Amino acid sequence: MSSKPIYEPHPSISKKAHISSMSQYKEMYKKSIDNPEEFWSEIAKQFYWETQADPKNFFNYNFDINKGPVNIKWMEGASTNISYNLLDKNVKNGLGDKIAFYWEGNDPEDYSRLTYRKLLEEVCKFANVLKSKGVKKGDRVAIYMPMILEIVIAMLACTRIGAVHSIVFAGFSSDSLAERMLDCKAKVLLTADCVWRGDKLLGLKEICDAGMDRSAKLGHTVDACIVVRHIRRLTSSMNASSDSHPSNKTIPMDDDRDSWWDDEMEDASSSCYPEWCSAEDPLFMLYTSGSTGKPKGVLHTTGGYLLYAATTFKYVFDYHPGDIYWCTADVGWITGHSYVVYGPLANGATSIVFEGTPFYPDNDRYWAVIEKYKVTQFYTAPTAIRALMKFGEAPVKKHDLTSLKVLGTVGEPINPEAWMWYYKNIGSERCSIVDTFWQTETGGHVLTPLPGATPMKPGSATFPFFGVLPELLDEEGKVVDGPGEGYLVFRRPWPGMMRTLFGNHERFESTYFSKFPGFYCTGDGARRDSDGYLWVTGRVDDMLNVSGHLMSTAEVESVLGEHPSVSEAAVVSRPHPVKGECLYCFITPNQGITFTDKLVSELKTKVREKIGPFAQPDVIQHAPGLPKTRSGKIMRRVLRKIAVNDRNVGDTSTLADESVVEMLFKNRPESLAA
Repeated sequence: MSSKPIYEPHPSISKKAHISSMSQYKEMYKKSIDNPEEFWSEIAKQFYWETQADPKNFFNYNFDINKGPVNIKWMEGASTNISYNLLDKNVKNGLGDKIAFYWEGNDPEDYSRLTYRKLLEEVCKFANVLKSKGVKKGDRVAIYMPMILEIVIAMLACTRIGAVHSIVFAGFSSDSLAERMLDCKAKVLLTADCVWRGDKLLGLKEICDAGMDRSAKLGHTVDACIVVRHIRRLTSSMNASSDSHPSNKTIPMDDDRDSWWDDEMEDASSSCYPEWCSAEDPLFMLYTSGSTGKPKGVLHTTGGYLLYAATTFKYVFDYHPGDIYWCTADVGWITGHSYVVYGPLANGATSIVFEGTPFYPDNDRYWAVIEKYKVTQFYTAPTAIRALMKFGEAPVKKHDLTSLKVLGTVGEPINPEAWMWYYKNIGSERCSIVDTFWQTETGGHVLTPLPGATPMKPGSATFPFFGVLPELLDEEGKVVDGPGEGYLVFRRPWPGMMRTLFGNHERFESTYFSKFPGFYCTGDGARRDSDGYLWVTGRVDDMLNVSGHLMSTAEVESVLGEHPSVSEAAVVSRPHPVKGECLYCFITPNQGITFTDKLVSELKTKVREKIGPFAQPDVIQHAPGLPKTRSGKIMRRVLRKIAVNDRNVGDTSTLADESVVEMLFKNRPESLAA
């Protein structure tokens, strides 16, 4: 791996960077490891604290479950309010008239902007709306919204009053929404009437109604649902006077529960005193898939998350006043939390909130937006880059991208081919690429290059961020020193790390700390080359990463198994040229049931409806039997080999019936290339 080409940061980037050399990085990193209290307390001085942290009790933790409960605490004794630091403080510092967000709609003709002063006013008004619905400090508020400015206002309004927001990506099904609202006991649900995704109109309120009905049947009733009139204000979707225009569509509203956002805001006061929250008070929860199939409510807290989101944003994107930053992620994911909302606002940045897709109305949309706003930092997913590569250079060359300084990738490891295309065609070989590795659980980047300092290797996440202490462990839990491969773990916490799983600390401990006591286990493997660079190799547990969406095999298998014709299902991943990975499903029908194209279609639809469109399987194969050990465990290692038509399946002597393997190879769908 050390022989791989290295790309030095361009001198024009290094010259002005916050961190301009590897020696500077190493000096700061050493301080963050040797004296984390001093390192992070210096950063904390950038923000307002109603009460200060106890310097003698700034940082405490235990990662070893054999020595007691796992716990992580930063800045005990400190109190603050996130919205005050992101809004009031910036306005007081003279940024009131600065653009906080440009909003770019699904259609290029739909756009708007919001200054820091106006954002503060809207946040205070909606905070008062939430209070009028009985929302108090610690209550959970579910948000199921498209990428509109109201989603940012809603998040910050929750932080204003100490409520805990739980955002559900508005691509999940009503069942998935219901499951999350039930688990967190959401008091209020916030949504929009409809949303355009490309040329498709989706009725979000109808999905929410089905979700609230299901949640009620399972024992939890949402008190109120507030709905944004989004479609009515869009001017360019089609002629608004047309009978078929979506704004003329009747949106179902329950008078006892539902209300319109604009009606609620009309008489709300634009003044709302902030609720001061302890550093370890909950800030938000965000669900991520678990290997058991039941989503995990990852809980982040106030003080440490603020420090970490702000610091990673500043250094990883090398943000400077006057820059225009764009992260294409949906706020429904952790990337949108940390690097669309909290990190940028904590730095007084100007950002873009993008509702559209890379391909609508044309496949040059990303490049058109970069040119329109003169974007300086661009952060997107490898899946999007691979999808855009197939259109070649022509769509890119139509646009002026010379404003760009830093390019970023997130969600999955980027393959070297996509990295090089990005570097050459989008960055013109002068932009640094920050290939960031992190998780919902980590709250922010943990492995990443720094634009002005780190020599880049295509496909490598390079080195740890400040305060992060990674290790590679072998199967026995021994540390792998020097070049080698193993489980990627972390020896101690950083401020932005999750604190627990909502309502289930036991699962938190067993999921992340039981395999290797004393370490946080990411569930990913990695290798270290002879230069010390880290390369994330992907999941090592029963999880799938499809287009950056993490899901569990158990979750998909459970949905497939609900079909009355299915006896058993097994799911593995298969490499995909655009998505990175896709779902490959093996289905054993019930006795007497014929495996047909109709059954395949029904199963794909069922997964779409129960989980979401992003989870739809690419391949469903007939499996009269599955490779199982004598104890009944499915050997997914063998299934992964079958999915890619690799007959080197390894030792099968532990299988109860070895003939199953050859039968499954013969049953591979004819449409798959050999």
